[in-house]
Amino acid sequence: MKPPASVGGIFFSEVNMAITYRGERFSGYNKPKRTSGHKTKSHAVLAKDGDKVKLIRFGQQGADNKPPRKNETQADKAKRAAFKKRHAKNIAKGKMSAAFWSDKVKW
Repeated sequence: MKPPASVGGIFFSEVNMAITYRGERFSGYNKPKRTSGHKTKSHAVLAKDGDKVKLIRFGQQGADNKPPRKNETQADKAKRAAFKKRHAKNIAKGKMSAAFWSDKVKW
């Protein structure tokens, strides 16, 4: 087992290909997971870009949004397009932004 490492003063450990960061377990870097126990956010991801590691929470808990699917309504298509247009600048910032992960996972 590796000793805990420190990034930016925060300790985390990698055990059996799982990463524990601030007391929360992740299956790996850049792998989003559901956080049903969180009060306001529906998902979390431990984003890593180079040496930079950041815990990102995203998505409204209980929001009515769905990934694209066959036979979806025009209203759902319009809702998805509006989200992508409204958040385009933040999505373009890359994997260290909540908008990027929300777009990838929830929309």
